[in-house]
Amino acid sequence: MITTKMTGLRFDSPRVIRATDAATRQALSRAGAFIRRRAKTSIRKRKAISRRGAPPSSHAGHLRRLIYFGYDPAAQNVVIGPLKFRKGEAPNLLEFSGRVTRPDDAGRPRKLVYRKRPFMGPAMQAELPQLPKRWRNSVRGG
Repeated sequence: MITTKMTGLRFDSPRVIRATDAATRQALSRAGAFIRRRAKTSIRKRKAISRRGAPPSSHAGHLRRLIYFGYDPAAQNVVIGPLKFRKGEAPNLLEFSGRVTRPDDAGRPRKLVYRKRPFMGPAMQAELPQLPKRWRNSVRGG
């Protein structure tokens, strides 16, 4: 029987922590970029209304331009999604559906129903299988 004894192996040294932090930042930023790109390309610019359950159509192009991602080093996570529009919560309503009341041109309340047209969830689900491959061998010693 062969036995081995390992000494001097530490995973909490500053060098290892810096390497894993850098690898985490790079891998999550890449994931954010790929998911963002997939979400943006799923939104077609056209005048027609998209089918229920399909990604929304972008009539003026605002929704596609407002999708961003950002890495948070304190929490070591990435947030991906559209910025809030000036008036309202249209991106959230498109992703999850919902009802809102807004005044019409005459100032009377008008109820609007948003049907579910997800674009962020499907983008993440499509990119999820690729994430482990992109993370593999990401920690490098220097």
